[in-house]
Amino acid sequence: MNQLTFFEEDEKKFINLKEASNWASQYLNRNITVSNISYLLQYGRIKKYRSNGNPLINIEELKNYYDSYDKEQQWKKKLGEDLNWHLSFVEYKESERTKHVHRLHPYKGKFIPQLVEYFLDFHTDEFKQQIYFHKGDIVLDPFCGSGTTLVQANELGMHAIGIDISAFNAMISNAKVEKHNIPEIREAIQQITSKLVDFQKTKSNVAFEERLLAELTKFNYKYFPSPEYKRKVSRREINEKEYSKDKEQEFLSIYYDLVEKYKIKIKQDKNDSFLDKWFLSPVREEIDFLFNELKKINNTDVKSLLAIILSRTVRSCRATTHADLATLKEPVTTTYYCKKHGKMCKPIFSIKGWWERYTIDTLNRLRQFDRLRTDTFQICLTGDSRTIDILGEIKKKKPEFAELLQSQKIKGIFSSPPYVGLIDYHEQHAYSYEIFAFDRKDELEIGPLSNGQSKEARDSYVKGIAESLKNCKKYLQKDYDIFLVANDKFNLYPDIAQMVKMKIVNRFKRPVLNRVEKDRSNAYSEIIFHLKEE
Repeated sequence: MNQLTFFEEDEKKFINLKEASNWASQYLNRNITVSNISYLLQYGRIKKYRSNGNPLINIEELKNYYDSYDKEQQWKKKLGEDLNWHLSFVEYKESERTKHVHRLHPYKGKFIPQLVEYFLDFHTDEFKQQIYFHKGDIVLDPFCGSGTTLVQANELGMHAIGIDISAFNAMISNAKVEKHNIPEIREAIQQITSKLVDFQKTKSNVAFEERLLAELTKFNYKYFPSPEYKRKVSRREINEKEYSKDKEQEFLSIYYDLVEKYKIKIKQDKNDSFLDKWFLSPVREEIDFLFNELKKINNTDVKSLLAIILSRTVRSCRATTHADLATLKEPVTTTYYCKKHGKMCKPIFSIKGWWERYTIDTLNRLRQFDRLRTDTFQICLTGDSRTIDILGEIKKKKPEFAELLQSQKIKGIFSSPPYVGLIDYHEQHAYSYEIFAFDRKDELEIGPLSNGQSKEARDSYVKGIAESLKNCKKYLQKDYDIFLVANDKFNLYPDIAQMVKMKIVNRFKRPVLNRVEKDRSNAYSEIIFHLKEE
């Protein structure tokens, strides 16, 4: 580390943001950006010092922060020495874990692409001595979710088949791997966005939201200055609960005055459906407007992709707090104190900002993937993996792929089956099922949250996963390899393997540092089971 800045009067070492980025990257052996360091300052994780107006950081404070953060030994102490730390992929920053099309739409419980790459990649390293798959192989994911396996198979020059009971999940997966006419999509986006702007000119919610934001900015600057406010809370100089409640009530008078001035209708007339309950009236009007514009598009590919962008936009515009976006507790119809950001925040009154942001982001991600994609087959079938005729369905949709499948069969499976009683996979996208009128197949989900984790629920889960593997096994090569990512706290997979006449030849226990929407404060691991023919 060179050219450190010093405050000689107190003999403490101080460095600027760039120096801190370089030091942290070397210390942690992964890329730490200036933005990462700025985040720590913004949210009061470390203290900001200044010299000639420039922010400086005490290197000892930075070191102490990282020493207390997600270190390998701390996790092994909690989860066991058998933890495969190299499968944590801690060296990858967030943008790499959500690269290109992987972030076209949020999805609870998906694994990161690096995990798929590790087991599918045909190169070995010091940790993986065996090669399981090669270029040209066919990989199957019978619980396809949002298509991570399909995308990574494409990158690696492999063919892939996905199966999912959810029609919406299948639409997301196929949109990720299909080759799109980007200029045509861009033109459709521009036309629809222009129409949305014209529609907003007939409403007052945009002007209202701009004025509300201006008032919030003034209020937060005065009563919730960053990062001073968060530091005072952490030092207990301010009682966050009492102080925030008092200021929340104080700002409500400003909020209601603006609602009256701009004649804003907050709540919808009905409260019968998800769309009725979780969106403010101005937002619902814009959702319905965009949906009606999408219906006019004749090109099925363009329509599907824009539907995914609309769904992603709608999800971000639900009337909830920032902290409750993943769980949805109660609809929020007023300004509120946001514990996540340590200031006053507001619900969404217009979808335009998110729509524009996601249209730009989607086009960029499609271009990025186009530079990496290979000339291979990938498809996600909508159906029940316990009963679906894989070859028959592929023949209907991709006859050329069906010929390949018939001649060489599937080399193996890489999948993350649903966990017992953790997620209702249809309900997480309830808004999209209502908007696009997809048929819901909740009753066919394996291990849904609604069934709980009782003995009866676990038995049903074991039967469901086993039936799926039995059905898929018919299409596999003799010397197949199956990798199933599972949080098997009930030790169900040995029974599952026995039921389908397979054996578990290896278990890889990995720490999950960055599971999407997972509580990162708790140490958490999952097992990758490697199964072969008994």
